[in-house]
Amino acid sequence: MKILKHEYARPKKHLPKWASALICLAVIVGVFTMFAIPMGLSNMFSTLMNTAFDILVNTCLYIMAIAVLMGALSAIFTEFGVVDLLNKILSPLMKPIYDMPGAAALGVVTTYLSDNPAILSLADDKVFRSFFKRYQLPALTNIGTSFGMGLIVTTFMLGQESAAGTSLVPAILVGNLAAVIGSVVSARIMMIFTKKLFGKEAPAVNAEELAKHEKKEDKEQNLGMRTMNAILEGGKTGVQLGLDIIPGVVIICTIVMMLTNSAEVYTGAAYEGIGLLPKVADKINFILKPLFGFVSSGAVSVPITALGSAGAAMGLVPNLLTEGLANAHDVAVFTAMCMCWSGYLSTHVSMMDNLGFKYLTGKAILAHTVGGLAAGAAANWLYRLAALIFAL
Repeated sequence: MKILKHEYARPKKHLPKWASALICLAVIVGVFTMFAIPMGLSNMFSTLMNTAFDILVNTCLYIMAIAVLMGALSAIFTEFGVVDLLNKILSPLMKPIYDMPGAAALGVVTTYLSDNPAILSLADDKVFRSFFKRYQLPALTNIGTSFGMGLIVTTFMLGQESAAGTSLVPAILVGNLAAVIGSVVSARIMMIFTKKLFGKEAPAVNAEELAKHEKKEDKEQNLGMRTMNAILEGGKTGVQLGLDIIPGVVIICTIVMMLTNSAEVYTGAAYEGIGLLPKVADKINFILKPLFGFVSSGAVSVPITALGSAGAAMGLVPNLLTEGLANAHDVAVFTAMCMCWSGYLSTHVSMMDNLGFKYLTGKAILAHTVGGLAAGAAANWLYRLAALIFAL
């Protein structure tokens, strides 16, 4: 009889409950103390609550609205064969670049026009999932996040030309290209992990489950009814997706914002913080300088802030340009990293949970961290090359 190695493996030792409880309390007290000393206990709790509330109202509900609209749109595309058509047309392009079916391009478009979670509305559709292998599905989080808020970031950067005093169009184009490079790196690294876990052949959707779904859809023959049902069902899916991501976005984004932002005087207002992450970035500026080529260490605050929120990161750019702490080269890097990272620490947890791969969240974050760094480095060197060739 073949004996498996793990059959006689030693059982894992667990800490006693009292020890784990003490460690938990010590960590929580330490974290609260880290915030309370500079901010004050009252201001800390006030900022915590106000930030969480503002994120819930202005971010989560916004994402839910996007999810409803994208859910309805994706349902229409699926119902009338648009996804199938895109898969056939774009597979020769997406397969060699991303190792993804052509249908993944629809996720790129929807997230570029809206935000990271928009791809969940597509991924929740069984017909859309049927084009993927199981190992490819978790990487949709990485691809969707790489292009999330792409149009918003691009449009915002275009509006900063007056502050920069020069045309930023070449820099923004380079930034978009670099974000694509970052997305490829992120997705490919993620699929190294998932191939080992699931293999290359396991389908994302069970054949019987897909057959039941298609049989159910075939019952509706009237064109108007098919359209209306698709819109309503897709919208309903969007509502559920919006609810599902609230815990992850509120908790993670609140923590990241309080670690990133700072204030001269603490009042307990939303988005105040202790500025720890930018300080850490200053300490490793000797690494970041050759990697990203920023003209000042203050520019590092933009990609650091983009870890939690691309919107907050963009808000830092005008002052940096006006004060001469950033230039067109830096805008290329800002565009690439704001677009590629786009607050992934705030959304990755909830997105992976919604896809059913919460246990792979750590690997998704690791892959996307590398992807964002690759995007920034690519923007740095691509802009330098473009400046040499076209005398920018």
